[in-house]
This record gives sequence, C-alpha cells and structure tokens, in this order.
Amino acid sequence: MSYDWGYQAMGGGGWALMMVGMIIFWAILVFGIVALVRHNRTSPGASTSGEGADKAVAILRERLARGEVTPEEYTALLAALRDRS
Repeated sequence: MSYDWGYQAMGGGGWALMMVGMIIFWAILVFGIVALVRHNRTSPGASTSGEGADKAVAILRERLARGEVTPEEYTALLAALRDRS
C-alpha cells in the first residue's frame, strides 16, 4: 500500500517561504503593539512645561474663582506648579 499522494504540499522550498512569512508577520504584529502602547503612554497634555503648565495655572485660577480652593491653597498650589516646571 502506497501513501504517496503524488505531490509534495511544501515541496521546492515552500516551507522556507512560509517560515519567513510567519517571522515577518509576527515581527510586524509585535512592532505594531509596541508602537500602540508607546503612543498611548505619551499624551500631549502630560507635559508640565510650556502650554501644559499654563493650562494647569488657568484651571487653578478657575477653581479659585468658583470658590473650590481658598486663596492660601491657591498660593501653595501655584508655588507647587511653578516648582515642577
């Protein structure tokens, strides 16, 4: 009884091309996930210098105007913001 199918499914180096293709596929997938995680970890508003610090001071002024913080708390928080930048 012969188990020869009459052809080779991965003959002629097809297995090597498939292996290279799988390596490329996984490399692209891993690179994409790493890039996505890095992009989501660094948000544009996370900076405490420049525009980010100005925005924080503006929010602090609004909170003072609404009465959410006392003038003493405002002064302390403003000093803390200036120390960070």
